Amino acid sequence: MQFRNDLYPTEAWQMEAMREAGPAGPIVMVNLLKFKEKASYEDNRETALSGKQAYAIYGAAVAQLIRAHGGRVLFAGDVNFLMLGMADPLWDEVALAEYPARADLVRMAMSEEYQKIAVHRTAGLAGQLNIETTWKSGLRPVVSP
Repeated sequence: MQFRNDLYPTEAWQMEAMREAGPAGPIVMVNLLKFKEKASYEDNRETALSGKQAYAIYGAAVAQLIRAHGGRVLFAGDVNFLMLGMADPLWDEVALAEYPARADLVRMAMSEEYQKIAVHRTAGLAGQLNIETTWKSGLRPVVSP
């Protein structure tokens, strides 16, 4: 098994798939995040922020945007160690976000509000994996808001 962290979809089929309707009902995006040691903004602004700190600015703003598009952040936490398998280097953080449908995620990501906050995501991330998942029937957990 191989993996590659990216900041944006790099394959044409990935963009095409995101434009399709997707599964019926809600999706949960699993985000495996790898941060830059020091944030670096595309406009070359000076910053003392770490990649994790820049991403935290994005994370707080995107959580509100996710809610505005009918979704919710289910979980965000630091990766401590790898209990099974092999990945080197490990991701730094895992986040789970639920959207009513794939189209809601796409609509949010294309919004002007999202584009304004995405500069902090790009400044902070070295790369990530995004995995779309769906709930198994009858297994949706109760999650605190």
